[in-house]
This record gives sequence, C-alpha cells and structure tokens, in this order.
Amino acid sequence: MAAEAQPLVPGRHGDGSLHSRVADRELILQAGGRWTIATAAKLDDALAHIDVPAGIERARIDLAGLDALDTVGAWLLHSAQLRFEKQGLTTRLSGVDPDFAGLLEQMDRVDVRVPVTPPRSSRAFELAERTGVATFTAAGEALGLVNFIGVTVARTAGLVLRPSRIKLAAVFYHMEYTGLNAMPIVGLLSFLIGVVLAYQGAIQLERFGAEILVVNLLGVSILRVLGPVLTAIIIAGRSGSAFTAQIGTMQVSQEVDALRTIGLDPVDVLVIPRLVALIITLPLLSFYASVLGLVGGAVTCRLALGITFAEFADQLQASVAVTNLWAGMIQAPAFAIVIGLVGCYQGLKVTGSAESVGRLTTQSVVVSIFLVIV
Repeated sequence: MAAEAQPLVPGRHGDGSLHSRVADRELILQAGGRWTIATAAKLDDALAHIDVPAGIERARIDLAGLDALDTVGAWLLHSAQLRFEKQGLTTRLSGVDPDFAGLLEQMDRVDVRVPVTPPRSSRAFELAERTGVATFTAAGEALGLVNFIGVTVARTAGLVLRPSRIKLAAVFYHMEYTGLNAMPIVGLLSFLIGVVLAYQGAIQLERFGAEILVVNLLGVSILRVLGPVLTAIIIAGRSGSAFTAQIGTMQVSQEVDALRTIGLDPVDVLVIPRLVALIITLPLLSFYASVLGLVGGAVTCRLALGITFAEFADQLQASVAVTNLWAGMIQAPAFAIVIGLVGCYQGLKVTGSAESVGRLTTQSVVVSIFLVIV
C-alpha cells in the first residue's frame, strides 16, 4: 500500500524539488528540477530532516524528474545515499539520465576511504629529527642576530656622523636604570661571592700553611674573571630581560609600528640608547663588583685567618699585577654589546601575544648568558 507523496521542497520553475513517499516498505524520494549550487541550501536542509518510518527496509532515489545537476547537487545525492546505508537501508538510484550518470559515478570514486597506516615511531629517528630542527633553528637565530648587528652598526655610524640625533635623555635614563639602580644587587652578590671564595680557598690552603695565598687567589680570580662575568650575568638577567620585555610590549601594543609611521627608526629610538648606556655602565659596575668582591674576601680573611686589612692590601699589591684588572675591564664593553643586542633583538621579534613576550624574554636571558660565558 502506497502513501501519498509528501513535498519536502516544492518544485518551482528554475528551482529544485524533493518529494517523499512510502510504498511496499520502501522509502521513495523523487528529485526534480535543478539540483545545483543555487538550490543546494534548501535541498540539503530538506534531506537532513527526512525521517525514516519504522519497518522500512529499502530506499530509492528517483532522478527521472531532474532538469539540471552539478557537482554540488551530485554530492547531496551521494551524501543521502550514504546516510540511508548507515541506517541499514538498501539504497539505489533510479531514473538516472545518461548525461548525469558520469557525475554521479565520479562522486563514488572521490569518496573512497583509503586506510592510512600510521608511521612507525622510532626514538632514534625522533631524536635525529629534533636535533636537526634545533640545529636549523639555532642557525636561523644566529643569522638573524648577525643581521641585526649589521643594521645596528650601520645606524650607529650614521648617528656618529650626526650626533645631534642621539637621544641623550634616553641614554641618561637607561644609564640610571642599568647602572645606578643595579648597584645594590650587584654589590651584595659580589660581596658574598668574595666571602665564599675566600672561605673555600682558606680551607684548602690551611693544610699547607699558605693561608696568605688566599689573597692571590682572590685578586686574580675576581679582578680577571669573576667580577666582570658575574656582573654581566646579573645584568643579563636584570636589564637584558627588561629590554626584551619593554620592546616586546611595545610591539604588542603596536607602538613600534607607530614609530615607523611617523618616520622614526626603532633602532635609533629603542636600541642605540640602551646599547650606549649599557656600554658605559657595565665597565663601571664590573669595577664596583670587583672591589666589593675583594672587600668580602678581606672580611673573611680577617675573621677566619687573622689576616689584617693592611696585610691583605700589601699582599694584594705585591702579588696581583694591575694587568689583571685591565684584563677584566676590557671584557665588560664586549659583554655590554652582547647583552644589549640580544635583549633588543629578541624584543623586536615579539609577535602580537603575551605568550611571545614571556618566551622571548626567557630566551633573551639564556642566549645572553651563554654568549657571555663563551
């Protein structure tokens, strides 16, 4: 017994139509009109709302009434077939015009599910891959930093020829921030390093009755290496990271783009004042750190070994040449250039997200300290 056809999408001139009826436990869909991209939205909605009555075993889509069919219409018919088959119905097409048969067959070929075999994971391969990626990333970072150094040198040379363009107010501001404001933490850590170094040296040298040589150990190690390097590491963590965070935040808020818009070069405004300030203040901080490191060592020698301050000063003057001081001080400008360039370069690399600021600030500190030690 057949049910009367229900118009899901009534047919109109130049439009697509879809009717459904049930006969002998078979759901029959009658497609007519134009099944093209222009009518696809209504037809797709109608197909989605078709309810299969209970007891239906088969489905047939009658295409005898089709006037036009394109790729979108063929895909809608193919999708309807797949949906009925997933519901357990035997589905077929009828009344297919020979002009449309090739397009419908093409839908069957396109929708073939090809099983994909996941690649075998190999720890050795993954390690080699990560090593390669890290190597190329490091090489790209090094190349970018070298390029940034070249740009900064060129801009600095231009400012030397035209010194009136140097922002002295910005230079003095950054000198105060990187130099004067850093004195408490640099002095405290240097003093404590001198205390620890003198105490550890005294424990070893007491065995040989050569306690006075602790002064030699302190003089050479602090003046030549520890004073400048320790200062550079502190400044890399304090000021280098601040450079990256400050410039990175300006990148996020598009202040750097605003500088370019009004005709100012970000290297002139943001990089060179910070770099000049750090080149001036870091040697002074290194000398200050070396002095306080020796003071810390002298205090330990007085309390632990009974070496008076006068004896400490006499032994230091007699055994430690002034060349050790100059050997340490000459490193400080190089450390300042490394810290300033890395901090500003990482800041200018920041993209428009807070996560990028944090990640590149951390990277700035790590790279700066690594290059200082190297």
